[in-house]
Amino acid sequence: MGRLLEAVSPSGRLLAVVAAGTWVLGAVLGWDEFVLLGATGVLLLALACGLTLGRGAVQVRVDVTKRRLQPDETTRCAVEVEHHGRRSLFAPEVELPIGKDRVEVFDRGREIEIAGLKRGVIAVGPATTVRGDPLGLVRRTVGMTEVVELFVHPLTVPLAPLGTGLLRDLEGCTTNDVSMSDLAFHALREYAPGDDRRHIHWRSTAKLAASTQDGRFLVRQYLDTRRAHIVVIVDGAEQSYSDPEVFEMALSAGASVVKRAASDEIDTTVVAAGHVSGRGGGQHVLDVFARAELGGPGLAGAATRAVAAAPDATLVVIITSARHSYADLRIAASAFSPEVRKIVLRVDPAEHTRRAASTSFSVLTLRQLGDLPGLLAGGTLQ
Repeated sequence: MGRLLEAVSPSGRLLAVVAAGTWVLGAVLGWDEFVLLGATGVLLLALACGLTLGRGAVQVRVDVTKRRLQPDETTRCAVEVEHHGRRSLFAPEVELPIGKDRVEVFDRGREIEIAGLKRGVIAVGPATTVRGDPLGLVRRTVGMTEVVELFVHPLTVPLAPLGTGLLRDLEGCTTNDVSMSDLAFHALREYAPGDDRRHIHWRSTAKLAASTQDGRFLVRQYLDTRRAHIVVIVDGAEQSYSDPEVFEMALSAGASVVKRAASDEIDTTVVAAGHVSGRGGGQHVLDVFARAELGGPGLAGAATRAVAAAPDATLVVIITSARHSYADLRIAASAFSPEVRKIVLRVDPAEHTRRAASTSFSVLTLRQLGDLPGLLAGGTLQ
């Protein structure tokens, strides 16, 4: 009953009130004309409700050609409508929401061009069948498909491989943790029960036996090395940006680094304006930049979330605006352990692109997105 009442349009509800009132008034006053008018209104409303019953023998399929794109790129959405059984005069219409717009679909289907998109997540669907009467008294919609998300990533610029320049970190870093199996050789020690015999250093063992007539074995000992894991943090606090365009440039810079890391097959974790994308190396990591909006925790809070999401990080890139002081940047960088390399990128269209050295982290200033490749390459800036 509740769904039926929701399907009745405002004009249908007005008709129901007028028809009921006219019928009652005619019955009280003995006016047959009013009773007839009231009955006619009720009959029209009943017929309109009857036309909305049933789902209709319709099958709808939605296929988006490209779900991940950059601003101003174009994609196509094909909507196929298949009718089963006999066709009726009042066959249901099909509508497809695309973002805030609703597109009517033709009888057999339609191919829709989606263009002029800005960064964000665009919901396509669900496609719905619309059943109603010609007078618009009752309108009932039935969802036929799932929602398809269209990700519009920020603009990016191509960067050099991350094994060069300021972001070189391809081989990870050596720790002080002793291991029995790794790449960084540390020392030899005496064999202990349970050690893998494959790690026995036979040449040193033979020398020991020859010089001391000792039958002890010597085994190799290693230092653990970490696999490269890059963390990209984009500050999303509203108080950090005086202009939304600066925030968009910060997202573009972060997305450029993540895209290059994906091409280099380096594990990446992203914290962008409160959204967190776990460890990954595919292009889907860029989806978090499409969802990012101004708001969320401050710079220090974002760094804390990044530490929890990626405790094994080897390189951290913190991207924010010029509104933060050096003390704020130091607090955010100190959330990570000292052996983690830290680079802070300040987006400031009013300053020149430059680099500044620091004892614990590097501070880079980015004036425009096109300067990012040269800034990260580590060469001479113009």
